[in-house]
Amino acid sequence: MPGNPLTDPNWANDIVDIIVRYVGKVRDTATTRVVVVVRAIVFGTVIGLTSVATLVLAIILGTKFVQRLVNIGGWIDTDSSVWVSYLVMGAVLLVGGWLCMRQRHVPSH
Repeated sequence: MPGNPLTDPNWANDIVDIIVRYVGKVRDTATTRVVVVVRAIVFGTVIGLTSVATLVLAIILGTKFVQRLVNIGGWIDTDSSVWVSYLVMGAVLLVGGWLCMRQRHVPSH
């Protein structure tokens, strides 16, 4: 009879092997899932923050680029190039927002 210490001299080793095998399976399964979830949270947060910072810096760079571009002609002074660049970037962002709003999903009633 297996598991009986009187007839099987290796019963302790067999029981320990079974316990170690099942505990290892459970630990591997749980640990693997937790690691995947934690990595998704960490990498998602890093990507989200980096993309927001990149978007803000791109808007600033675009505004400064338009200011420099307007100043190249010499027909608009430096103070006027600032509000012209704001007007141009505002129009670009308005069109971008309008295009994004057209792509949104509107639930049907």
